[in-house]
This record gives sequence, C-alpha cells and structure tokens, in this order.
Amino acid sequence: MKKLLWLCVCGAGLLISEMGTAPSVRASSLDADIDQRARQIEGKVIAWRRDIHQHPELSNRETRTAQLVADHLRGLGLDVKTGIAHTGVMALLKGEQPGPVVALRADMDALPVAEEVDVPFASKVRSTYNSQEVGVMHACGHDTHTAILMGVAEILTALRPRLPGTVKFIFQVVLVKIHIGVNNGSRSIICLDGLQPVFCTLP
Repeated sequence: MKKLLWLCVCGAGLLISEMGTAPSVRASSLDADIDQRARQIEGKVIAWRRDIHQHPELSNRETRTAQLVADHLRGLGLDVKTGIAHTGVMALLKGEQPGPVVALRADMDALPVAEEVDVPFASKVRSTYNSQEVGVMHACGHDTHTAILMGVAEILTALRPRLPGTVKFIFQVVLVKIHIGVNNGSRSIICLDGLQPVFCTLP
C-alpha cells in the first residue's frame, strides 16, 4: 500500500519540476519527504480501504463513500464540491507556486457480486440490481483507489508550499456502467467544472 501511495504522489509531484532548485536536489528532497509521509499515513489508508470495502455501494449510489471522502477533504481545508454527476466528489488543492492543473482520479463504485472471502472486513451488503437481490462487493479495487487518493490528497496538501499549480482530485461515480442510460462519471465531472486537466488514473 505504501508503494502505491508513493507512486501516485510522485506522479503529481512532477509539478515540482517548475521550481527553481536544481532538479536532482528537488527530486531527492521530494522523494524522501513523500516516503516519510506515506509511511506515516499507511495505516490510515488501510483502515479507509477496509471500511469502504465493508460498505460497498453500486454505481450512482455511492452516498456513504462520497460522504467519507468529502469529510476528509474538507478536514484538509480543500475546496470541495459534492453531488457532481449525482454522487461524485471533487476538490481543488491550489499550490503556492505558479504552474499547471493536474487531475488525479479514483473510482468509487462497487459491483453486484457476492463476496465469498472470509476476512473481518468482508462485505455483507445486499442490494437490488435488475430487479433482483444481489450481493455487493468491491471486486475490482475501487475501494483501494479511493483510499489511496484520500491519502495522496493528505500528503500533497502538506506539500502545498512547494507545490506549483493546482491538483484536482476527482472521486468518480459510475465507472462500472451497471445502469442503462447512466453517463460516464468522469466525463460528467469534467464538463460541469469546465477545466481541462491531465488525467492520471490510479493503478
């Protein structure tokens, strides 16, 4: 988990290249800072992931997940918008140095799949899909994506004085199109906001 956090933050940290310090010094200093901060919040990210995994929500129904995300982002002091494309969340982190806009995206929706793995945080959630009762599970990693991006937001916020430009955090709805007629979540979020960010999809 710490390595995934580090990779995601480093992707956004490429913005630091616009600063005036020598590149090798910048990279070394930033890498060490990110590694230390990733270690510090690794346990928190794991706890978020397990909580989200235990409480999965189908596409366009991610109300609990969106609330968890929004509360955390507001706690960091970020400019947060909710209810985007129905249940999406977006936040802006404005660095204290001039630079471009970069977007980091995580998907929040789960699948209509019953969990069969016996772990303490296994999903017991039941819902309806196509008029049938089904289990609900994060079977393709969206719980991890969301938790990691929450952690990335915390790390980059701490690096705000060294951050050129703006980072746009997008917590997307409806990556998995299980409802007929539902629009793609990331496209709806971008169109509503009117910005032209560069996307970095989390692994």
